[in-house]
Amino acid sequence: MSRRTVVRTALLTVTWIPVMMTMGEFVHVSQIKGKSMRPTLNPSDGSTDWVLVKMFRPRNRERNDIVLFRAPTDPNVVYCKRIKGLSNDALYLDHDSMVKQDKTHLTLVPNGHLWVEGDNMHSVDSRSFGPISDGLVIGKVMCVIWPPERWGTNLNRWVGRDVLANQDSE
Repeated sequence: MSRRTVVRTALLTVTWIPVMMTMGEFVHVSQIKGKSMRPTLNPSDGSTDWVLVKMFRPRNRERNDIVLFRAPTDPNVVYCKRIKGLSNDALYLDHDSMVKQDKTHLTLVPNGHLWVEGDNMHSVDSRSFGPISDGLVIGKVMCVIWPPERWGTNLNRWVGRDVLANQDSE
């Protein structure tokens, strides 16, 4: 490699550093581990999805968004779950069976909080630790970027169970 090529490559690399630093403020690449979002993410044993995460810069949340958030019990742990309820939503919860909805158990999501659940019913989520503070959310999963055969995965093909009680009021 000639000296001129090395200098040109170095200058080109240096000019991209501010761009990458700025991009780091808005998007992030994250590895998803575990089975809690199966079948949407990590659909089989041994699979590991890498996702592009949009960091929230206004804090815009919607039901069925997949988000990364700091665990309410340990800020060093980051969970990946689906938003099932927003502030002031009334949710049907059945603590005996994760599959059937029991219309007698209503829970109200407090203001400034979210109800999150994994797509896999054996997930540790709001059914275990309750609603989470909106401030714990790091960002929203936008797409799967690795492995290449998972490009274009529909993140809303499977949205878990339906828990919203006040759907008619919207």
